[in-house]
Amino acid sequence: MKLIVGLGNPGAKYAQNRHNIGFMAVDRIASDHGFSPWKSRFQAQVAEGRLGGDKAVLLKPQTFMNLSGQAVGEAMRYLKLTPADIIVLHDELDLAPGKLRLKQGGGHAGHNGLRSIHQHIGEAYARVRLGIGHPGHKDRVAAYVLHDFAKADDDWLDDLMRGISDGADHLAAGDGAKFQNAVAARTAPARNQGRAKPAPEPKTKPEPEPEPEPEDTRSALQKLADRFR
Repeated sequence: MKLIVGLGNPGAKYAQNRHNIGFMAVDRIASDHGFSPWKSRFQAQVAEGRLGGDKAVLLKPQTFMNLSGQAVGEAMRYLKLTPADIIVLHDELDLAPGKLRLKQGGGHAGHNGLRSIHQHIGEAYARVRLGIGHPGHKDRVAAYVLHDFAKADDDWLDDLMRGISDGADHLAAGDGAKFQNAVAARTAPARNQGRAKPAPEPKTKPEPEPEPEPEDTRSALQKLADRFR
């Protein structure tokens, strides 16, 4: 079993925030893969289903971002899982919008949700880092992540969500390469590798052949006479 956690803040006013991209990702997985309706449990919203034939639990902490670890820790202990069974999807400032990277273990890089999870279960869990870009200055980060995605972000955001859903079976199975390939197929579809065939040269009409001169049927005497006319 895998516990797949999406990070975000609860409530309608935060639903489209950049900080809530983790919630968006697990919502898409739940919808596309026929998971149960969301229900309240473990200080979170929980949906149950199967990915790749194995049972999976999706979790959206309802404790607000900086206390996310409370819900994750409670669910992990109840389900008798270990940190290695947990995958956390979260926003990542240090990746360009639409980019995605996998990471196993390591630090929290100042992310409040990850910091809280570290405090409750340690750092040996997997992360799916979902790029949202950086506002350019650290003083603008808080306002940036708590602001809704722009309308111009709709296309790449939808492609990313589709890709995550397409690859969810591979993610749950621990096959990071196939998961990332599924995402890339949506976010960076392969271009036609074959070179375009050159346009055919326009056909030109052949030069008309000169008509043959009519055969001279005059007699030698007539030819001689004609010369002196």
